[in-house]
Amino acid sequence: MHRVATQVPLLEAPVVRKFLLVRIETDSGIVGWGLTAGSQRYVVQNMINNECRELLVGTDPLATERRFDELQAKLNARAQTGAFSSALSAIDIGLWDIKGKDAGRPVWQLLGGYSNTVPAYTTFGLRAYSREQLGEVAKELVGKGHDKLKIRVGEYGNGEAPDEDAARVIAVREAVGDGVQLMLDANYKFKLPHAMRLCQLLEPYGITWLEEPVWGNDPRLLAILRRKTSIPISAGQNEGSLARHRELLMNEAVDILQPNVVHLGGYTEGAKVAALASAWNTPIANGGGWPLYNMHLQGAVANGWRVEFHMDVWNSAPMIYRDPPLPENGVLRLPDAPGLGLEIREDGFQESLETVERHQPAGAR
Repeated sequence: MHRVATQVPLLEAPVVRKFLLVRIETDSGIVGWGLTAGSQRYVVQNMINNECRELLVGTDPLATERRFDELQAKLNARAQTGAFSSALSAIDIGLWDIKGKDAGRPVWQLLGGYSNTVPAYTTFGLRAYSREQLGEVAKELVGKGHDKLKIRVGEYGNGEAPDEDAARVIAVREAVGDGVQLMLDANYKFKLPHAMRLCQLLEPYGITWLEEPVWGNDPRLLAILRRKTSIPISAGQNEGSLARHRELLMNEAVDILQPNVVHLGGYTEGAKVAALASAWNTPIANGGGWPLYNMHLQGAVANGWRVEFHMDVWNSAPMIYRDPPLPENGVLRLPDAPGLGLEIREDGFQESLETVERHQPAGAR
C-alpha cells in the first residue's frame, strides 16, 4: 500500500494519492503488476493475501476468464461489489500484464487493438482554488497544450450551492475561451433539484459532460436529469460490476459510460462493459483517474473515447514508473511494450510491496 504526495500549481499543501499494488509471479519468471485505488485498501490487501491467494496458486495465469469466474464464484457468489471488486481488479490487471508479456504484445492489442493513441483530459479544478485561481491555472494549462479540462463541482454548501459552482465554471470558460472543452465532476454531491439548477445555469457554456451529479448514481434520477438538460450526463467510474453499468444504460441514464478498470474488475469485466456500451451506441470514457491502466481499454475498442489525468497523477507517474507515457497536446500514445508497458520503480517501493505468488501448472510457460 502506498501514498504519493505531489505539488500542484498555486497550492502549498501537497495532494496525496493512495493506491495498492499487487505483484504476481509465475514459475516461468514472468511478473505481472496490478493496481487498485486507495479506497478500503486495508480490507482489499487482506482479501488478496488471505482469500484470493489460495485460489490462485497453482493455476494457469493466462486463463483470465476462468480466474475471474472462479474468484467470483468462490468469494462473491452473491455479486457484492466494494472491496471485492477492487481486489479482483488488481488481480485481473496483473494477470493481463502477464498475458501480454507471455504473448509479446501490449494489453490494448490483445483486448482489440483499435488505436495506439487516445485523447487525454486534465482534471485540475480543485475546491481549494478561488475563482481567480481557477482561471489562472486553466490558462497556464492551456498554454502548455491541455485542450480538455475538468472541474469539480458540488463542493459548496454540501452540494446545495449550484450558483457558486456555476460562477466558478463560468470564470474558467471566460479565462480559456470557447476552444477548450470543459467537463464537470460532481462526485455524487447533488440532490436532483440542485443538479438541475446547475445545468440550467451552464447550458450556454458548452459543457462536454456533467459527471456523476446525483447521490449513488441513481439511474432513475440521472434519467430525469438527462431528459431535462442538453448537457451530456456521464457516470460509472466507481461501479464494480457489469450489471451496474447495464442499469445505467437500460434506464437511459447516461450519454457516456465510464468504466474504470481499477474498480470494475479489471480488463476482463471492462471489455464486457465496453461491448455492452457499444450495443447501446454509447461511448466509454475513463473517469476516476489511473489513466495508465485505463488507456489499454480505451485504445482497444472503437467506442473508447478518452482517459483522465488528474494533475497529481500526471506529476506522480514518474515517481511510480520509469519513463511512463504521458500526454502531449491532449493525446496519449499507448506503449508498444508487452503487457501494460509499465516498469514499476521497485527500488522506491521495496518495503511495502504486496506479493501474490503464482505458479503455473507443469507444461505451461
